[in-house]
Amino acid sequence: MMSHSDWRSLWSIDPAITFLNHGSFGACPIAVQQEQQMWRDRLERDPMRFFVSDYEKLLDRSRQTMAAFVGADAADLVFVPNATAGVNAVLRSLNLRPGDEVLTTSHEYNASRNALDFVAAQSGAIVTVAELPFPIESASQVIESVSSKVTDKTRLLLIDHVTSQTGLVLPIEPIISKLNAAGIETLVDGAHTPGMLPLNLKKLGATYYTGNVHKWLCAPKSAAFLVADRARQSQIRPLAISHGANSLRQDKSRFQLEFDWTGTADPSAVFCIPKAIEYLGSLLPGGWPELMQHNRNLAIAARDLLCDALQISPPCPAEMLGSMAVLSLPNGDCESLYRQLVDRAIQVQLQAWPRSPQRILRISAQLYNQLSNYEYLATMLQEILSLD
Repeated sequence: MMSHSDWRSLWSIDPAITFLNHGSFGACPIAVQQEQQMWRDRLERDPMRFFVSDYEKLLDRSRQTMAAFVGADAADLVFVPNATAGVNAVLRSLNLRPGDEVLTTSHEYNASRNALDFVAAQSGAIVTVAELPFPIESASQVIESVSSKVTDKTRLLLIDHVTSQTGLVLPIEPIISKLNAAGIETLVDGAHTPGMLPLNLKKLGATYYTGNVHKWLCAPKSAAFLVADRARQSQIRPLAISHGANSLRQDKSRFQLEFDWTGTADPSAVFCIPKAIEYLGSLLPGGWPELMQHNRNLAIAARDLLCDALQISPPCPAEMLGSMAVLSLPNGDCESLYRQLVDRAIQVQLQAWPRSPQRILRISAQLYNQLSNYEYLATMLQEILSLD
């Protein structure tokens, strides 16, 4: 097996930086960057042939690979630039009426919550919020809180699979099952999930599921997908209406005809999906299952190390973690602490949550990280916090 230094050399991250924030924007391995440049070179050699003759076949190739990886039917999957676009496409396609209720949680990603508020304000729908505690003792608290907010007016639940702010893996399976039985649609923001957790979207049964490919799958930026229940696809429209809206073709669904072409764009990130899945899956003997477990184990070990060093308690059970973990820090100025960590060549996510001066720190664990990275973070935090 390769050593840590060998794994680190597969990415182009500055070796001077202790990079512990893979979760925010991902990091694309050098081999996948080279694959993307190959696609860009091919496109620019003959743009007409590339888009007119090659584009759709290449898109379908990536679609088949992506669908197989997340346990979906290729016929139900389209590509979007990012999970935020996927969430917006679904929300802005819903025919909400005044008085309809759309449910979310207090840990929902800010961009998605903004989209929900925007659509509700336009339609007269009501946003209801299931309050999730943090620190949290068990996944059952999530199920109980969400269930308590469901009424006969609830049209849709928007829920993160892995929360961005708090790094929690939410128990979405039993929640989706219960709402399906009640005829309530579910939109899962799975921005962090592909490549972090095993996915079987057919079994999960969400009405809509969107996920990023540039984070834990390590594809280039601008690669994400949206999977929609076949019975609902005819109502879901892309954010840009383009040629597919009046296409006479019968060989593909309107859903795919519209999303597959929303205007000229660089498709190289999406075309790199097969390479990213194959490449990352080849780095450990056990393939993707071993890689996901390795990253999760490292995140938990790093959290335990930091909690011991800072003499704080873990804010959630390990069962609710993937390859990110969050710690609650003593109250203080978030921006100042972040700048001091950057000055020490450390990249983590720091934010005021749920409001200033409360602050939380989120770490990520990817193959290029090792426990000594978090030991350095712990030492620097001890130094800085002792001066606060």
